[in-house]
Amino acid sequence: MPVIRINADGDRPRMHSGTAPVAQALHRDPGDGPVIVMIHGWKYKPHLPAHCPHQHLFAFSPKDMPWRAPSWPRQMGFGTGHADEGLAIAFGWNARGAPWAAQASAVAAGRALAEVLNLLHRLWPQRPVHIMGHSMGVELVLEALHHLPRGAVDRIISMTGASYRSRVEAALNTAAGRASEFYSITSRENDIVDFLFERLTPPPRSGDHSIGFGLEAPNAVTLQLDCPDTLDHLQAMGAAIGASQRRVCHWSAYTRPGVLRFYNALLRQPERWPLARIRAGLPETTAPRWSRLMAPPALPQLLPLPQKAS
Repeated sequence: MPVIRINADGDRPRMHSGTAPVAQALHRDPGDGPVIVMIHGWKYKPHLPAHCPHQHLFAFSPKDMPWRAPSWPRQMGFGTGHADEGLAIAFGWNARGAPWAAQASAVAAGRALAEVLNLLHRLWPQRPVHIMGHSMGVELVLEALHHLPRGAVDRIISMTGASYRSRVEAALNTAAGRASEFYSITSRENDIVDFLFERLTPPPRSGDHSIGFGLEAPNAVTLQLDCPDTLDHLQAMGAAIGASQRRVCHWSAYTRPGVLRFYNALLRQPERWPLARIRAGLPETTAPRWSRLMAPPALPQLLPLPQKAS
């Protein structure tokens, strides 16, 4: 089934193309498979040619803007024509402007997302609905959880989410949040962005930190992708994810080789990837902030000296 492309118009959902109601588009039988909702982060804006997520992340053949991104729908198993693909929803919102302005826009867009998720839950109450969001796109999910019934969302993948810990904890304490699972993908490669987020957006409470610091909740787990022990554990479970190549990168949570295939398995085969089993093999704490940026450079590999002929 083709991707259904929806945008937030303030706090209401609108189809990316055409004038048909969103509810009409969602009435199409998605066949077998889950619903996977994809949400972009900061700096994107639908219909803005140089920043439209539907031409970049959400496209089957992404255009360069200015760099090439992997196709989220294709990597998540859509576009194959198989009956078990399920339904892909590419959800766009106005993430342009200063961080504090984009955060306010994200809250309104979260209510638009909740309208879509409520429609899906009424139409297909037994079908699993998963969400993956990058950076400030996670704010939409957190807002939506406050307006949803129990069971409306199954698994949430937060890719270096730009959100505060108390905001996540409050969202996971709602009816919908308590019935979901939250996978917080972090990396010390993202420390600079986490630091700037904390300086440029007001926290819900004094002393709060971004979820890049780690998260404590019974239905949440933090996966630090630049941690060798974490990667070894995931590989032992069947997910081969490439090692870190950069000290600073805001996009490694979806550009790292193998990571989108891991998300595909996490959402499509939840029985093989129970949260408790994932958590059981992880380090007790995440690495401290700046540990990657301040780490000494790796020493060059020394080759053995050639032996003199006797």
